[in-house]
Amino acid sequence: MLGIPIQTIRRQRVILDTDLAKLYEVTTKRLNEQVKRNERKFPESFRFQLTKDEWNSLRSQIATLKRGQHRKYLPYVFTEHGALQAANVLNSEKADAMSVYVISAFVHMRKELAISQEVLKRCFCVGG
Repeated sequence: MLGIPIQTIRRQRVILDTDLAKLYEVTTKRLNEQVKRNERKFPESFRFQLTKDEWNSLRSQIATLKRGQHRKYLPYVFTEHGALQAANVLNSEKADAMSVYVISAFVHMRKELAISQEVLKRCFCVGG
């Protein structure tokens, strides 16, 4: 629908800090600085840091870094609630507008998954 790269990690739908920063038109460094300054607003259910294995697995699935680029730290990922909270701490018009866009993507994904699960249920119930 919206082209927002939402991934599933630890059974949660999340967006990488780099992707969220691009949407909010800030640097990843600034996004993570603002979040760190407001850490009490970001419980682990809103944002968590990837493990090395999770990051390596994700990197093999998507092209996140160009050749020669590297990250000093493992990336953070934001859940739907974390993405919205990030817009609040960034406090800019662009972040406000994009937060609606991001939430819409999460809602759309949730609906698509529900439809897929319903179709699977019907397929298995009809044949069984």
